[in-house]
Amino acid sequence: MDIATLIGMVVAFGLVLFAIGDAVTGFIDINSIAIVVGGTVGVLLVAYPMANALGVMKIILKTVLNKPTHGPAVISELVDLAQIVRKEGILALESKVGDIEHKFMAKGLQMAIDGQEPSEIESILYMEMDKIGERHLRGADMMTALGTFAPSMGMVGTLVGLVLMLSNMEDPSSIGPSMAVALLTTFYGALMANIIFLPMAAKLKTRSKDELLVLEIILTGIQSLVAGENPRVMEQKLHGFLPPSIRVSAFD
Repeated sequence: MDIATLIGMVVAFGLVLFAIGDAVTGFIDINSIAIVVGGTVGVLLVAYPMANALGVMKIILKTVLNKPTHGPAVISELVDLAQIVRKEGILALESKVGDIEHKFMAKGLQMAIDGQEPSEIESILYMEMDKIGERHLRGADMMTALGTFAPSMGMVGTLVGLVLMLSNMEDPSSIGPSMAVALLTTFYGALMANIIFLPMAAKLKTRSKDELLVLEIILTGIQSLVAGENPRVMEQKLHGFLPPSIRVSAFD
């Protein structure tokens, strides 16, 4: 679970509620919620295929519940495998593949064990990395789109509220509810965009870069395993992907 995402959202919403104080009930309007939330969902269905639109909740949950793979842990695992290969050969890894949690690493190792050419392994894994990056970008783009749609629907609601208010100026009792719709729709749209959708889009892009870096480390490590490189040499090579502050050597 990504604690930072949860803390950030709680802090942001908490500060808004703190500023509102005891007037919370005055900031709740069903019509405004319907326009912004329902309108945003509707526009999303117009902009994206049904399958993609229905996957939005999965993307949001992944942003909050994602468990990232850390580069140092991956390097440590690859170095351990390299030591086995150096002593017993690449075929000795066949009994280890089933215990590897990272599917990308397991796939690459299985291809190496099966004796596929290094160039073929590299081509297949690079293609998979490219497609993973595309899927990540699609999810981030959808969050960015929602961050655009929500304030836009808020403006639509504002115009609806203003029209209702101006068309009933002779009835003072209708001015308040119409003005509430006009202002609260913009408020809801801004909250959804700036606390949920746009920050999530930024986090998804950052995570995509981090995950692709880990995949590149794995690919380079598998190439080293196939080439039979010394584990120390492989570790030094893989450490080049990481900042010095988080490098941990298995040989210290």
